[in-house]
Amino acid sequence: MTPLAHERYCDEIAHQVGQLRGLVTSGTDLTATVPTCPDWSLEDLVRHTGGALRWAGLLVRTRAQENVPDEEVPGAAGPDGRGDAAALDAWLAESGEAVVGALREAGPDAKVWTWGGRHDAGFWARRMTHEVTVHRADAVLTAGQPYRVAPEVAADAIDEWLEIVSFVQRTGTDPEANELRGPGSALHLHATDAAPELNAEWLIELGADGFTWRRGHEKAAVALRGPLTDVLLAFYRRLPLDASGLEVLGERELLDFWLERASFG
Repeated sequence: MTPLAHERYCDEIAHQVGQLRGLVTSGTDLTATVPTCPDWSLEDLVRHTGGALRWAGLLVRTRAQENVPDEEVPGAAGPDGRGDAAALDAWLAESGEAVVGALREAGPDAKVWTWGGRHDAGFWARRMTHEVTVHRADAVLTAGQPYRVAPEVAADAIDEWLEIVSFVQRTGTDPEANELRGPGSALHLHATDAAPELNAEWLIELGADGFTWRRGHEKAAVALRGPLTDVLLAFYRRLPLDASGLEVLGERELLDFWLERASFG
């Protein structure tokens, strides 16, 4: 499917950063363990997200033609000291403004180093949109609050995830993704609450040479059904498959096989 417009990605990054900032300043316990990333506290999660935004912003702003190590990104580690919600909020605001400003100035076609299959600022606009979208979900789930994302953003996040896993499988850069093979096996994702024009259904077919995917309603060995945001979060391993509202029909072990191996590093 065609990705979203560049400005739409920029707007969504700004929106998601704003929502995450609201959680940081709402009194939520910054020391709470993130259940979907159990090695991190909520503050660790926020620092990771803001650091990733600053890194991508620097790459785009400088039109970098090779990777820039994290330690060379000014301010990437976050504010000195821990537990200061106001300082963390101000730093996160600056992080979001830096990447959005760089992306808007560059436009989607500016040549920039990336680790993916395309090498332009448009890659980073899309990647950072879904980076902060999913990590805000981590934060919201930590706080025990409900989470929803715009339907077109959620659908594009699933598209991008499939494109990334396919890329790392083709390039052999992820051993687990390389195992996603199995002639005759197919998975179906079906968002039950999306407007018909969004076509929020996906068929993933595993073959001897890897997997392919396309949008559409087709029969498969296993189907994951539910609200679009919940399907997205389950596909990103942020919600368990038995979460309320989700339904697995058919060979659940095939879906488990996919979820255990779909990654990009």
